[in-house]
Amino acid sequence: MDESGMTEGLAHAEALMIEGQNDEALDVLLGIAEDAEEYVDRNCPTTDEVQWFSFPTIFERLAYRRVEKDPRELRDVGEPMDRLYGDLALAAVHTGDYDIATNALKQAVRWNPMGCENRLNLADLFRVNGDINEYLALTYSVFERASDARHLARAFANFSEYFLVQQKPRTAAAALRAGRRLGVRERALDHALDQAAGTTHDPDLVGDDEARDLLAQEGLPDGANAEIAICLLMCATDAAQAGQQDVATNLTVRARDLVGEDASMALLRLIRQSDEDLAADQGAAGKEDAPGEKGAADGAEGTAGGDADGR
Repeated sequence: MDESGMTEGLAHAEALMIEGQNDEALDVLLGIAEDAEEYVDRNCPTTDEVQWFSFPTIFERLAYRRVEKDPRELRDVGEPMDRLYGDLALAAVHTGDYDIATNALKQAVRWNPMGCENRLNLADLFRVNGDINEYLALTYSVFERASDARHLARAFANFSEYFLVQQKPRTAAAALRAGRRLGVRERALDHALDQAAGTTHDPDLVGDDEARDLLAQEGLPDGANAEIAICLLMCATDAAQAGQQDVATNLTVRARDLVGEDASMALLRLIRQSDEDLAADQGAAGKEDAPGEKGAADGAEGTAGGDADGR
C-alpha cells in the first residue's frame, strides 16, 4: 500500500464530497479501506508487546504515552488511517448508512485514540441509536484527551444537556459555565448557551466555585487535563528549537486555549527550566567522563535522543 497513493485517494474522495457526490466518495473510500485492512492484516500484527497506531504528529504520540500509560512498543503504520476512517464515516453519514459510519469511527478512534472529534462524532451516533451509556462514556473520555478547546466545550455541552434531562438544572448550568469559560466558539455550546439564557440552567446562576463542586459531584472536571497542555508546550518548545515557528505558535495557542494564558506561561517556564537543568546536568556529567569513556557516553545519549516519544 503506497502512502502517497492513499493520500491522493483520500483527497479525491474529499473533493467528491465537497461537490456533493457522496455515493461516489463512499465507493472510493470503501475500496481504500479494503486495501488498507489487507495491508494491516499482513504487515501490522498486534501483540502483547507491540501496538500499531496512526498518530498524525509527535504530539499525539507523546500525549498517548502520558495519558494512557500504554507500556507496549508503539509503531507507526505509516498511513493516515484515522483520516481514512474519518472520511469514510462522513461519506456514510451523508448517504444515510449509519452502520458503516459507526464502524468507521470506531476504527478512527482505534488508530488515533487522541482524536477527540472522532470520539464526539461516534458519541453522537450512539445517542441517535439510543445508547446513552456509550454516548456519555465517549463524551467523558474527551475530558482527559482533548487538545482542542472546542472539543472540550462540546463535551461540556453534551453533559449539560444530559444533566438537564436528569432534572439537575444547576449542574447543567455548571457544565455550561465550564464550557463558556474556555472562551472558544463551538456550535453545540453556543446553541446551548442561547437556549439557557434566562432559564433555571443559566450559567450565570452559579459561580466558579459552585460550578467546580457540582461537576466534581458528578465525577467531572471543570477544565482541561493539564497533562495535555504540558504535552502541547513540550512539543512547541521542541518545534521552536527546530526553527518551526508556525508549528510552535499553533501548539502554544492550543495550550493557552485549554488552560488559560497565565497557566500556559507558567507551564512553559517550568518546561524551559527543566530543559535547562537537564542540559546542565548532562554537561556536568560529560566533563566528568574519562577520555576513553566519552564515546560510549555520547552513544548512549544519542540513543536516548531518539526515543519514540520525541523527548
